Amino acid sequence: MLNTLRKIVQEVNSAKDLKAALGIIVLRVKEAMGSQVCSVYLLDPETNRFVLMATEGLNKRSIGKVSMAPNEGLVGLVGTREEPLNLENAADHPRYRYFAETGEERYASFLGAPIIHHRRVVGVLVIQQKERRQFDEGEEAFLVTMSAQLAGVIAHAEATGSIRGLGRQGKGIQEAKFVGVPGSPGAAVGSAVVMLPPADLDVVPDKHVTDIDAELALFKSALEGVRADMRALSEKLATQLRPEERALFDVYLMMLDDASLGSEVKAVIKTGQWAQGALRQVVTDHVNRFELMDDAYLRERASDVKDLGRRLLAYLQEERQQTLVYPDNTILVSEELTPAMLGEVPEGKLVGLVSVLGSGNSHVAILARAMGIPTVMGLVDLPYSKVDGIQMIVDGYHGEVYTNPSDVLRKQFADVVEEERQLAQGLDALRDLPCITPDGHRMPLWVNTGLLADVARAQKRGAEGVGLYRTEVPFMINQRFPSEKEQLAIYREQLAAFHPQPVTMRSLDIGGDKSLSYFPIKEDNPFLGWRGIRVTLDHPEIFLVQARAMLKASEGLNNLRILLPMISGIHELEEALHLIHRAWGEVRDEGTDVPMPPVGVMIEIPAAVYQTKELARQVDFLSVGSNDLTQYLLAVDRNNPRVADLYDYLHPAVLQALQNVVRDAHAEGKPVSICGEMAGDPAAAVLLMAMGFDSLSMNATNLPKVKWMLRQVSMTKAKELLAEMMTIDNPQVIHSSLQLALKKLGLARMINPASSKTL
Repeated sequence: MLNTLRKIVQEVNSAKDLKAALGIIVLRVKEAMGSQVCSVYLLDPETNRFVLMATEGLNKRSIGKVSMAPNEGLVGLVGTREEPLNLENAADHPRYRYFAETGEERYASFLGAPIIHHRRVVGVLVIQQKERRQFDEGEEAFLVTMSAQLAGVIAHAEATGSIRGLGRQGKGIQEAKFVGVPGSPGAAVGSAVVMLPPADLDVVPDKHVTDIDAELALFKSALEGVRADMRALSEKLATQLRPEERALFDVYLMMLDDASLGSEVKAVIKTGQWAQGALRQVVTDHVNRFELMDDAYLRERASDVKDLGRRLLAYLQEERQQTLVYPDNTILVSEELTPAMLGEVPEGKLVGLVSVLGSGNSHVAILARAMGIPTVMGLVDLPYSKVDGIQMIVDGYHGEVYTNPSDVLRKQFADVVEEERQLAQGLDALRDLPCITPDGHRMPLWVNTGLLADVARAQKRGAEGVGLYRTEVPFMINQRFPSEKEQLAIYREQLAAFHPQPVTMRSLDIGGDKSLSYFPIKEDNPFLGWRGIRVTLDHPEIFLVQARAMLKASEGLNNLRILLPMISGIHELEEALHLIHRAWGEVRDEGTDVPMPPVGVMIEIPAAVYQTKELARQVDFLSVGSNDLTQYLLAVDRNNPRVADLYDYLHPAVLQALQNVVRDAHAEGKPVSICGEMAGDPAAAVLLMAMGFDSLSMNATNLPKVKWMLRQVSMTKAKELLAEMMTIDNPQVIHSSLQLALKKLGLARMINPASSKTL
């Protein structure tokens, strides 16, 4: 059965659309199980009925016409119960219903399995037989596995809109929604441009072209390129190979011949498919054919065809590189977005990002937030190779993507985008104004940076210093550990750009979901593992080089502050301070005269919350990392879509912990700032100010919004709001009460525009 299953899955995956895929499934399942009938019913969400969409054994004319409600018939029963139904004699069942239009004889045995995708029943797969018999466990398991396979195919079809027209009205599903993880806030409406990893046939999308001659010419030059490569390889290896082994290259050349692969690809191009898509189609067909053969030698030929396909594709992609068209309002989609990809889109064209893999803390997501581009990460169900060129909406607030959106939805989101734009324009006027509340409380607003690009953005927005410079970003971009000299140059740029304002540099913070390609950390539970200060204390050579580079970079500027991440106790702090003092002594011995900079600790582990006083006595300042602190207090990995909705920095436990930190730090006479995403949320910033934080640090994009908000709310009012929120025991109620209170003050426009709309 397993082998049969593999063959069916291969065939289904290479089907050109949903109709073909369903046709393959009913035919092959009927053959494999030796039954007389196999049918697929899909649920039409508009009519809420199960519609017959494909069958082998029933009257094909009834496809699309026969349908039943969830409370009708055995199919409806399988759908509502969400479990398989195996009956020896279906007619005896009280829910049995006979449809004359299917032309079916009265089949006795019935086995139905629900097709479920993301907890939602999307259809039912059924097999029937004339004679009475109970299907055995193996057959039931085969059908359940098949329906799971089918669920993925249907989800893909929803995304691309090829499922439209389920019901009789021909409307069907107009749009599909995919849920991932918010990467960067904001909303975007535009066209999807799929960026592919080089020379991977499996992910080449379908694309309709009008200039067929141009595609044929491209393919012809790719053919010639690969032919020349093959001849060159054959000559190169002539001395090392026996004649029969060299003959393999001749086979390759034959395959490339116009009579073979070449002509088939050309034929597909002539139907309007682009060269890469045509190549994928033909190669996949051949590969599947070879892999299904019983002869082991012929089966192995599949890999030859694959290899050829990849080589041809590499040539085609090279040619295409220059010709990838980025329309206005490009939404860049990729399996795994990289910072390099962002750089390829012409300035002003990019409005949104979608990555199938990755999380909210991925390097690209951090980059996107800094650039203010709405982003959704971890969209594992999106059939990205099929969405090129289609209309798409990216909702970075909620981590959702809509494909083929309806006009109503498009307009709704276009309004949000416009609102955001006007807001940004209005906020520019605040740039040079200080952040002072109506009753005279001064609140310094700092920025989080990681790239040089952030500097200009931060200054444009009126930042008063850097509350967090992520030193791991230069490490991530590199292919090896940067040298002391290289680090010095990077840090000097940051310090000089903001001089005389303070720049807080965090020592290298890797581990968890921030890994370096050249220093991999493999752990079962990375968030509770080897990360932050734990790594650098185990590798004092990395820490010392970094501390020396920071100290040397601050010569003559003296605006450096050093911040230590992931401190969980006094012993770690003492060790780190000892190393910083050692680096400082070495730098001074080398003749660089720099004063000892202020050193601070990050409060981001519950243990540090309860040791705030003890830590504060040994350092110059404290800084709360609210992202990690929330994650650890609530035991929620916010990059995990299953539990991400439990992550909430307005949780009563988080608010209490923050208050404790401020109280204990101030009792020791030490300033305390906060540099997580919470500080960049205008509504949350009001509460943080009331708690007594000495400065807030955020992404440059959010700074004007926070400034606008704090200039409208008096300190007295903020303290009243905080006292009110501290009496509530539910995070959802805190959110809505806070929004309502700000609304009453006429300040609702600064809260996420998308959150006040019912989308």
